[in-house]
Amino acid sequence: MGAVPVYRWRLAPDGLATRRQLRAAGLRPGGQDVAAQIERPRRRRGPLVAYLYRVDAAKPVRPMTPAKWAALAKANAARRTCPECRRDAGYVIPPSLGMCATCAYPDEEQRAA
Repeated sequence: MGAVPVYRWRLAPDGLATRRQLRAAGLRPGGQDVAAQIERPRRRRGPLVAYLYRVDAAKPVRPMTPAKWAALAKANAARRTCPECRRDAGYVIPPSLGMCATCAYPDEEQRAA
């Protein structure tokens, strides 16, 4: 990416924004190439790099369709369902446990009762 201009942190010109800034404004890059990049220096490591896109060439975010909402709801339900007891845990099951807290720690459930 040697052809794009590089700016220091917080010194990018107006009219350029990162993906997150575009998203906060309800926009997306829309297939445009990277217009510039900013670098934030760090001690003892390489700089943090963020790519910038032109705001005037950005397109609006596509709206969620009913099918996308349904797919998202199904995916979130799968993250909440315990693979051991097949019940909705009421929270997203942590990958470190791989099951709900009741199945992961059955002894503590009996002690509390």
